[in-house]
Amino acid sequence: MREVTYSKVIVAVRGGGLARAGAETLVERCAAAGAVRVQLNIDDDPVSGAMRIDELDPAIDAVVTYWAGDVDAVLPAVTQSAEGPFAAWEVTARAPLDPDLPADGTRIDALSNIAFLRRPAELDREEWLRRWLEDHTRVAIDTQATFGYVQNIVQRAVTGDTPRVDAIVEELFPMAAVTDIHAFYGSDGDQTELERRMTLMLNSVARFGADRHLDVVPTSRYDFDLSADGLRRLNPETR
Repeated sequence: MREVTYSKVIVAVRGGGLARAGAETLVERCAAAGAVRVQLNIDDDPVSGAMRIDELDPAIDAVVTYWAGDVDAVLPAVTQSAEGPFAAWEVTARAPLDPDLPADGTRIDALSNIAFLRRPAELDREEWLRRWLEDHTRVAIDTQATFGYVQNIVQRAVTGDTPRVDAIVEELFPMAAVTDIHAFYGSDGDQTELERRMTLMLNSVARFGADRHLDVVPTSRYDFDLSADGLRRLNPETR
């Protein structure tokens, strides 16, 4: 039997129209189209106090991520289930911090930040990737209270007329980080340590251009395992 390779697509939903309460239809359509997993990230009430940065207009207020053998076949299931405009990218992912999380559609107990990065013109792609993936990764982990960290390198745009994005970063923080900067940086109330960590982090992101022309979207995250076993957990009546 031929092994199926699953690709990952990240869809930015701009201008509203997606809420957790109505997400089941989207997830069901994605499953019917061949997706094996869906992740919803929604800028909703639990994270409303968190800092966000908007480069795009209209702003990104939800992100749908799916894994499928045929990614183009699944995209209409997303665009027909929420209001756009939409922008989607196929990515290659690496996960320096990959915690075991529930995938039954319940809210992950975290502030889930998603950052959309753009490579600065003064850096070629090879050097930009080196500074980000090799130099910066350890700094990000050491200076923040991150317990989930996924780096997505954009391979191609899946939608037409797609805004330029070169990478997408997913990070999980304790919920206290929504309103407490010490909880965000893991500095335990120590102002000197907070300033040290912030300085290291800001200097590091500046080296690969992640201090400008980026979008940072604070969200609540909901995961759905659409494999046969996962669907049975999502729908216990299914046998």
